[in-house]
Amino acid sequence: MTAQHPAPTSDPAAKRPATDPGPMSAAAARYGNLPRPPRFERVEEARLHAKQRLAAGFRIFSRFGLDEGVAGHITVRDPEHPTTFWTNPFGVHFSQIKVSNLIRVDEEGQVVDGDAICNAAAFAIHSRIHKARPDVMAAAHSHGVYGRAWSTLGRPLQPITQDSCAFWNDHAVYDDFGGVVVELDEGDRIARALGNNKAAILQNHGLLTVGASVDEAVWWYVAMERCCQVQLMAEAAGTPKVISDASAAQAYSVTGTAQAGWFQFQPLYARIVKEQPDLLD
Repeated sequence: MTAQHPAPTSDPAAKRPATDPGPMSAAAARYGNLPRPPRFERVEEARLHAKQRLAAGFRIFSRFGLDEGVAGHITVRDPEHPTTFWTNPFGVHFSQIKVSNLIRVDEEGQVVDGDAICNAAAFAIHSRIHKARPDVMAAAHSHGVYGRAWSTLGRPLQPITQDSCAFWNDHAVYDDFGGVVVELDEGDRIARALGNNKAAILQNHGLLTVGASVDEAVWWYVAMERCCQVQLMAEAAGTPKVISDASAAQAYSVTGTAQAGWFQFQPLYARIVKEQPDLLD
């Protein structure tokens, strides 16, 4: 059985697709004109940009300890061939991934660019999400310690901090763990459980996030992992005070939009490229 467990609310904005920035609240508008994702005239430029962000995403995951052996994957659609996606070569540590060793996989699971193999779980999960969600350009999944720990509880995160409000009524719980995901039908079930949300907690497994860009998907994963850590710590200490729906909605309108997710990734990208410029090779 699969289940979604959204926070109770009557706010219609909470039903927007995760990748739709929606109307900015008055509070968000006070920040002024924030930078927005770049647009490209040539598909080659768009592809290189996506691959650079993807390679950086893996390096960032490694820096934050979000690697676990060969587990984990991030994908991004190819801008010219959107039924295919770029991802990591199976068996290469996240800290060693660079633009030149990324692989492109088609809708049949065949590697059409690159000389490595694809993680079967990456194809089973990500191909079905990309198929079910045309608005999703990128998806991220790994086996972070706190996300895994929280996933065993089989329940959604609560809006107990300003940061966790970014996921208010915008994540689901997939409660049908059946072992390592290698079959497409389980990928379909995960995609259905995800729905229009930007994240899912895969019970007994870990976290999954999506976005309109690699930047967004990676940031949501990093942020959600930390929210899991905070809630685990808070519940170990006592009973957290849950933020009201009205206040959570206001915080979500500032921190939970696609633009906010993309923007929060930019300092991480700048830092990792400065520290590890070889990722662009």
